[in-house]
Amino acid sequence: MNDYLSGLNERQYEAVTHINGPLMIIAGAGSGKTKVLTTRIAHLMANGVDAFNILALTFTNKAAAEMKERIEKMLGNNEARNLYIGTFHSVFARILR
Repeated sequence: MNDYLSGLNERQYEAVTHINGPLMIIAGAGSGKTKVLTTRIAHLMANGVDAFNILALTFTNKAAAEMKERIEKMLGNNEARNLYIGTFHSVFARILR
């Protein structure tokens, strides 16, 4: 098992390793949603999904920066720099331009 997968509970592991198709994650505060999302992105990239094919939307710039930083640490490479992670506002403003 990859190091970044250790420390996940059974439900988190199930969500992270689900690769085929979309997945909705509904969970309460402090349940590890950000951990699951960042680990899922790292897992997708570790399994050959190009960073340019991943879009992650957050509510704050701080959360986006933190997610990118976590993914870089998990993968140990610079590929996370190619991820498009941003706020709903910044992403859609860019699309509209």
